[in-house]
Amino acid sequence: MVDSNGLRLMHVHAHPDDESSKGAASTARYVSEGVDVHVVTCTGGERGSILNPSFEHPGIIDNPELIASIRSEEMDRAREILGISQDWLGFVDSGWPEGDPKPPLPTGCFALVPLEEAAAPLVKLIRSFRPHVLTTYDENGGYPHPDHIKCHEISVYAFEAAADPERYPDLGEAWQVSKLYYHHGWSHERTVALDAAMKRHGLESPYADRLAKWDVDPSHESRVTTKVRCDDWFEVRDEALLAHATQIDPHGFWFAIPREVQAEAWPTEDFELVTSLVETTLPEDDLFAGLR
Repeated sequence: MVDSNGLRLMHVHAHPDDESSKGAASTARYVSEGVDVHVVTCTGGERGSILNPSFEHPGIIDNPELIASIRSEEMDRAREILGISQDWLGFVDSGWPEGDPKPPLPTGCFALVPLEEAAAPLVKLIRSFRPHVLTTYDENGGYPHPDHIKCHEISVYAFEAAADPERYPDLGEAWQVSKLYYHHGWSHERTVALDAAMKRHGLESPYADRLAKWDVDPSHESRVTTKVRCDDWFEVRDEALLAHATQIDPHGFWFAIPREVQAEAWPTEDFELVTSLVETTLPEDDLFAGLR
């Protein structure tokens, strides 16, 4: 067992901004407790669209090099706000394929890199940072972006490979991560709770249409094992989100629910415990349950 000041947490994400839109409030909570939190960003977000209609920068449209540079600067700001350390794996964004049928993915992109090769830099980082807990996306990537699915694949692969001294022997001393989690965000249950809270406060809910079309998968809804209370850090999460100005509209979806309503309706960020090599009891309220 170790105290909070000795605990280390690693999040593996596909693009810059994912660390702020997925689990950022619980990240900020753990940082405030003295946990060392490290984010791994698989790609530079080179093929990301400009999702903030108020963002203006001369020459940015269809300029992947400029987009990558700006998104790197945004990541610098978000990293400071969250109080984390961070590494880039250096792979190239695969983009979001559109059309029917969808076009082939670009040559050399992250999603097309062979698994063993793509996982190698993550194995090296796991062995150097030595996290007790690692989080990533589920097998669907949280949503089916090819980079999110690849991020899931390399995270699960590296979780096992980093502990095996016979695999990647030149990438540092083997390290066994104690717990592996998948992050779960917009569940049906959470959306219903936020929708109901908005209506209780006499506010217009942005979720009516989405809920009406939602095809609920009960097996997916039941996967959450661990709810980390972090409403006191929602403001930090929002500041980190806004640092990603190319991606986040300050008047858009992310800020449609007042923070106090969010805190009342759903004060946690939610995870699924996939593997634990320490004894723990479900449900949990702490990613480090069994390690403290």
